[in-house]
Parts: sequence; structure tokens; C-alpha cells
Amino acid sequence: MKKRQHILFPLVLSICVLLAAQGVPKEAVIGPPDSLVTDGIPKLPASLVEKAGRYNENRTAFPADWHPVRREMLIGTRFGNTYQAHLVKMPGGARQQLTFFPEPVYGGAFHPNGGDYIVFSKDVGGGEWYQLFRYDLATGESSLLTDGKSRNVLGPWSTAGDRIAYTSTRRTGQDTDLWVINPADPKTDHLLVQVSGGGWEPQDWSPDDKKILVLEGISVNESYLWVVDAATGEKTALTPRNKGEQIAYGNARFSKDGKGIYIITDRGSEFQRLVYLDLASKQMKPLTHKIPWDVDEFALAWDGKKIALVTNEDGLSALHLLDTETGQELPAPKLPVGVIGGLFWHRNNQDLAFGFTSARSPYDCYSVDTTNGKVERWTTSETAVHTDSFAEAELVHWKSFDGKTISGFLYRPPAKFTGRRPVLIDIHGGPEGQIRPDFLGRSNYYLNELGIALIFPNVRGSTGYGKTFTKLDNGFLRENSYKDVNALIDWIGAQPDLDANRITVTGGSYGGHMTLAVSTFYSDRICCSIDVVGMSNLVTFLEHTEGYRRDLRRVEYGDERDPKMRAFLEKIAPMNNVEKIRKPMLVVAGKNDPRVPVSESDQIVAALKKQGTPVWYMVAKDEGHGYQKKSNGDFEFYAAIAFLQKYLLQQNGNEDTSAGSSASGPGTH
Repeated sequence: MKKRQHILFPLVLSICVLLAAQGVPKEAVIGPPDSLVTDGIPKLPASLVEKAGRYNENRTAFPADWHPVRREMLIGTRFGNTYQAHLVKMPGGARQQLTFFPEPVYGGAFHPNGGDYIVFSKDVGGGEWYQLFRYDLATGESSLLTDGKSRNVLGPWSTAGDRIAYTSTRRTGQDTDLWVINPADPKTDHLLVQVSGGGWEPQDWSPDDKKILVLEGISVNESYLWVVDAATGEKTALTPRNKGEQIAYGNARFSKDGKGIYIITDRGSEFQRLVYLDLASKQMKPLTHKIPWDVDEFALAWDGKKIALVTNEDGLSALHLLDTETGQELPAPKLPVGVIGGLFWHRNNQDLAFGFTSARSPYDCYSVDTTNGKVERWTTSETAVHTDSFAEAELVHWKSFDGKTISGFLYRPPAKFTGRRPVLIDIHGGPEGQIRPDFLGRSNYYLNELGIALIFPNVRGSTGYGKTFTKLDNGFLRENSYKDVNALIDWIGAQPDLDANRITVTGGSYGGHMTLAVSTFYSDRICCSIDVVGMSNLVTFLEHTEGYRRDLRRVEYGDERDPKMRAFLEKIAPMNNVEKIRKPMLVVAGKNDPRVPVSESDQIVAALKKQGTPVWYMVAKDEGHGYQKKSNGDFEFYAAIAFLQKYLLQQNGNEDTSAGSSASGPGTH
């Protein structure tokens, strides 16, 4: 008999043993792990773990860096409760775990000169106050490099490989100043330049290490490039501050000869293009003008002769290779339909590492030999449920209230489920994000076992459809994105196999805010909702989010210090319209969330309880913006299933989950 690949909570086992000993024919139940505080969530039957546990048992892996000398890959993956750094020495080789912490470590960067140590970052409890550490491969010891209190974000190695540039809030707690350190000698740590604002990021060092290229981010639509003197800290503006068109820059790299810079920008275009900026003339030359899609990211080979880039083509990824001398596109391997990210060139200028995921494949690490197109898979992440039959994404479109076309991805349940199917609408965060057709993980349980159709909309404000579309929800336009979901519900009602009378909505972060808004203003159109770390009032959110990110968020949502904007945001706040929320809600929060403070969840839950609206609530004491620890995520999943079974699937007292059952009648909402 094949051994089960999921692990029951110790509480389940102890209760089962107790009941068996007493001969009591009562079903065992499970409770939350000690890290979770719950309110209103009933005891969950242990049989739920038996049915759904396998869907919790899957992992992913993503590339972090190449070893500078050997053909070995540093990756991030999880075998225990959290992600840790691992080393893989050959395609398909064993994943050798390097770090062993209770908090996640998502990889790191090798010391370029020999690879004798790795620099990585780690926070505590999901608070995102990251610290930098050096891990020595010879001893397996890790040592703290930063102050242990501020927020520190790892940047690029110098060309000589003896220094790292990074940002830190240690001076004011919110301004992301530029710092430099030689990780081999922590005493070299020093502040290079003071800045104002929380959106500064070092991008690259010049070939002679005399300059550092730095990005100043204002919003997803507006940013600027600076050159900083690596010795004096003097900074010089590289891109103009236009009062007219907002321009975004990103992913900037010096050319090999130092005479120019490769940048992704939407300057002069609706989409993000790869361009070359000549430093002498300040002229920009588009390199991907023939590709009518966003360039997601690019990587310049170490010898400067080739560029690998990934484009986002209606949500799907395409890999391209460019010759930097001729500007011509080189032959690139034909990869399966899916999503690509995390490009890293080996120093042999031949092997390109990347991550890949699809509806039937967890995110895994690959490489391609760019001289012959040979693709090799470095990791094969395990899944307890075979993925061959998992539903593929279907791109769908609908018209919104103003005639705008909105799109999203629909996943249909297997054909064994007949009749109109209930629908779960899952809204992404950001708001400047985009749903891509990648691996759904545990959400496949909703499709395969409960017969729930999943729709992931890219409402206005999403990236990937041009910068004009991304701005359509800014400030006073906020409600229009809510209306896009209302129009989606209309579209669902016109589909012969979907049940508009049984709809639930969910989302995390801004998707959580959208969930709360839909639950408020379209309560009569849904059965229930699941809000994950969402903002219940954009005013109180802006007042309490961490200082280093407050101004960045004001550009998107509006400045709450402006009386007219404040009045508008207060008017549309779910918290201030809570009496309209009449359907049950599950709320998920992290106590240490620096982005959306737990107070946003606390206040909406308290108001719902006061007015008698059914609400289930869980708060993780050791998490921040979303659950990263497996034990917490597992219980969140089981609670969500029980919630949907009770408030979405039950009809006339009978739960509609069985294959072949008819669900064409009205729901009980």
C-alpha cells in the first residue's frame, strides 16, 4: 500500500487514538496549529484532511543564482515548513539543503569570486524587516551582516565581486538609503547616499565599479534612473522628470563597455519595451519595437553579447534571445505554454537558467543551452496528486459597464460534474498585478473534488494590457474596478454551464479589498466571500501601512490627506458600509503584516460580528502579508473548504459535490 504523502496534525492523531480507546463512534476533529488564533471557525472534521490533504502536498522550486565556477544552481524550495536555500549540482540532481531556519529563505546570491559563500536575506514572522546574512559553504555557518532592526533589501554585486549595494531604512525607518558592504568584512558596511522615499533600488554597477545605477520608484507608472558615484555618493539624474507623460523604467543594466544602459521602459509606448540608452547622447534606441507586448524581464550575458528576455503575450510567456551587436533576434527554444521568470546567465555565457510553470506543472528550475537550444530540467517538484488531468486555463473576455473589454482565465471542473457549476471568483492583488495561467496548487481541489469553476479576472488596473489600462482604477476611478467584477457576474449568468446563483469571491491584499468591496456593494449577487489580508478602509490602511511604502501607495489609491480624496475613500470604504455586507465571510490575516495591518481585518470582523453577519476569522501570530509557513497554509485551506461547503455548495440541506449531481437550480443565498 502506497504511503500517504500528507501529514495529519498531531491533534488529529491524539483524538483518533482517544476515541478508538473509548469505543466512541464520534468523528475526530482538527483544530488550528498553535500559531493561529481563530474566532468563529468550527471544529473541522478529520475526514476533511483525509480527502483534501493530498492537494496540500506539492512544492515548487525557483532559480536564485548560478555557481560562479561550477555548473551548479542555487535554488529556493521547501521540504519542511518553510522555503530554504538549496544547491543542485546537475540537472535532475538531489536538492542539497543549505539553510535550516524556521523563517523562509528564498535563495540568495553567490560570492562571484569562487562561490565560497552566499549572501541571503531573511525576516522574522513575516514582518518584512529583512536582514542580510552571509552563509559560508565550508562551515555551514550563517552570520548577520546588517543591524538586525531595519529593513534591508539585497542589491547587485560589484563587477569585481568584492562589494554589494543594498538599501536600508536604518537612518529614518522609512527612507531606503543606499548602503555598500563587503560581506567578507562586515566592518566595511557604510551609508553611501541618503535619499528621500521608500522606492529606491540599486540596479547595477558600472564595468569599472565607479558608478552604481539606481532606480527611484514613484509608482508602477512613474520612475526615474540615477547614477551614483560609488566613492562619494554624489547622484546624477539620468532620466528627465517630465511634467507631462508619466514614464516607468526598470531592470536597468550597464552594457559591457559601459557606454550605454539597457532598460525596460514604456517611454513613447503603451507597453514596456527593451531599449538601449546611449550615455553620451542620451538617445534611446528601442530593441523590441516589433513585439507588441510587455517585456517582463531581461538578462544580459556576462560577455555582453547576448540578451535573454521574456515577453508577456496575453498572460503567456515567450522567451527571446537578442544579439547585442546586431540587434537581431537569435533562435530561441520553443517552450511549452506557460509562464517563465527568473533569468540568470551562467558565466560560461552559454547556459541560461529560468523558472517555468503551467497549469499542470509546478514552478520548477530549468536551463537552456543557447548555442544549440537544448533544454534541461534541474528540479522536478513533487505533487501528491497527479497533474496530468488538471484543467487548463481558458482565456475569456466580457464587456464592462463602460464598454471596456475585460479579460480573465476560466478553469472548468471535470466533465463528471454536470449541471450549472458554482463559481469562485479569485481577484489578484497589486492592484498592479496580473493573473497568469500558472499552477493552481491546492486550488485544484475546488475544481476536481468540489466541482467549483474558478475565474481569475484581470480587472482594470492590472498590468500587461498597456499603461493606460493600468491607470484606469487610480484615485477617484477606484469604483470602476469593482464594477468590472459586477459585469463578470453578468457574464457568468449568460454561460450555460455556470451558476450565477452560487458565486463566491476571494482575493488577497488588494484582491482582499476587492473582495470586501464586492461583498459590500453586490452582496445580493454572491453567496459568501473569503477576504485574505484585505484593506477594509483605504484611509485607515494608508494611515497605518509602514512608512517606507506609504507614499508609493498614495499614488495608486489617492492621498488621504487631501480632503476631497479622503471624503471619497471614506464614502466607498467597505468598513463604512458594513451594514450592506449580508453574506457570510471568512477573513484571514497575519499579525505582523507590514503592508495591510491586521487592524484592517480586526475592524471589519468586529463590525460584522456586531451586526450578526456570520464571520469566521483567523490570525497567524507568526505571519505577515499572506501565509508562508506550510502548517498555517494547510489549516487556512481546510477552513476555506469547510466554509465553501457550508455557504456555497449546500443546497436544500444537501451538499453538491458529487460527480453527476445537478446544480442548475437556485442557491440558498
